This record gives sequence, C-alpha cells and structure tokens, in this order.
Amino acid sequence: MNDATLLIYSILKRALISGTPLLLGTLGEIYTERSGVLNLGIEGLMAIGAISGFGITYATGNIFLGFIFAILFGIGLSLIHAFISITLKGNQTISGLALTMFGLGVSGFWGKAYIGKSISIRIKEIEIFVLNKIPFLGDLIFKNDIIIYTSWILTFLLWFILYKTKWGIIIRSCGENPLASDSMGVNVNLVRYISVMIGGALSGLAGAYLSLVYTPMWIEGMTGGRGWIVIALTIFSLWNPSRAVLGAYLFGGIYILQYILQLRYKISPNLLLMLPYFVTLIVLLLSAEETIKKRIGAPKFLGEPYIKEEK
Repeated sequence: MNDATLLIYSILKRALISGTPLLLGTLGEIYTERSGVLNLGIEGLMAIGAISGFGITYATGNIFLGFIFAILFGIGLSLIHAFISITLKGNQTISGLALTMFGLGVSGFWGKAYIGKSISIRIKEIEIFVLNKIPFLGDLIFKNDIIIYTSWILTFLLWFILYKTKWGIIIRSCGENPLASDSMGVNVNLVRYISVMIGGALSGLAGAYLSLVYTPMWIEGMTGGRGWIVIALTIFSLWNPSRAVLGAYLFGGIYILQYILQLRYKISPNLLLMLPYFVTLIVLLLSAEETIKKRIGAPKFLGEPYIKEEK
C-alpha cells in the first residue's frame, strides 16, 4: 500500500471500530422507538454497560462474561424506563433523562475503584477463510472482532424481522397506531416492554464494547455523549436498521478524522472535538420540525403512552 491507500485503510478500519457501539445502540433505539417508546436514556444505559462489562471482566478474567452481564444490566436498567413510561404512563422524556443521570451516576460511583486500571484480555480478530485474502477489502472487512461481525448479523436480522415478518408488523403498528393493534388482539404494552428491553440489551453491549475493546480500560465518562449521537442516528437512519450502518460508520469516521486532521493539519482539537456533536445537533434540530418528522416517517405515536380507556 502507498501512503494515501494506507491512510484511507487506516481511517476506514478505525471507523468500523469506532462506529460499532453507535451501530449497536442505534439498532436498539430503532426497535424501542418503532414500538412507540422514546428512550433518551441511551447515554446512561451505555455507561452502565461499560462499567458492568469492565467490572465483571476485571473480577473474573472472562471478557465474554463481561459482555453478558453488560447486556443483563442494560436490560435491567431499561426496565425502569419501561415501567415508568408504559405501566405508569409517565412522561417518557423526563424518564429517559433521569435514566441518563442515574446510569452516569451509578457508573461513576461503581467505577471509582477501576479508574486508571486496564484489562490485558483482548478479543482476537477472526479472519474469514479465503475472503480475507481479497486485496484491501480482505483485511478491512473480513478480519475483525466477533462483536463487529455480530453487529452486522444483528443489522440484517433486525431489518428482516422488522420489515419481512409478522412480528415486525406488530412492533411497527404499536408505534403507528396502538389502538388498531389493540383491536386486533395485540398486547401493546407487552410489545413495547420487549422492544425497550431489546434497546437496553444492545445499549449495554455497546457500552461494554467501549470499555472492553475500543478503550480496554475504565475512564469515567467514557461514553462521551455517544448516547445522544445514537438518538440522532436513529432519526438519521429513518428508523431503518439497514440505514443505521451507514450513519454509524459515518459518525465513527468523523470521530477518527478529527485525530488525523489534528495531527496532520494542526487544526484546533477543541474545534474538532465539537464535530460529531455539531452534526448531531443539526440532525436533531432538523428532525424537531413536525413537517419534517412526518416526511421522514417518524412513528406517529412515538413518545405517547397508550391508555386504552381514553381511545
């Protein structure tokens, strides 16, 4: 590879790693929002996933156990949001924001014992036989860790379920018209609970990827606002898992690009650090308009609790 090719390869390779937690979180939020529940607590869920994954791995020496517990903690914390927003019919925005603060607080408290510590265990890259020999693409796509491969499989699986199966129709109908779903015999609350739990599980996994693979050590606040980027990416992807891939790696690339621009062109790091959040802000501002929300196909009952008696 010449210098230019090597630079492009390096950016794309790091973008895959940087974009993976964003992709996982976005897939989960798509399912949550498709069912009609708005969860603004992704940042807290990722934080709890990051510390639980790191803490369990550090204590047991088993990284896969760390991932499993991160998923379980993500589900557990998301159930709080589900109970408030679905069972108690509470305000989903306030509940989600509280979840973020709770998750960040718990992770900060739990993580005090691990500040500055790292784990020596690493997930090995898996090379796909024969395909890894393809020039450039072989190393880029077919030589990655198992979580990256898992995120690709999940993307296809969740897309297929959402658009090609009866279960997908049920989930989408709960977000589009819960009254009609209920009249067809669908348990709207149960579907929403399951969708929120899927979102919690994937957010927990995304957090664990940060503390166990992306930066295999514990740093307080290591989620760094990625939970908010996930919410913007959910809109950016138009609530479609297949489009989430493009958005996640685009933002992952922006994360990496800032370091390269900083090193090569001496652009202020403070300006570059704003780049992902600036793009996030633009997406959120544009999507706030009701007209745009309708045009981009936001679930009609997103953020609204389903109260059977009032319909």
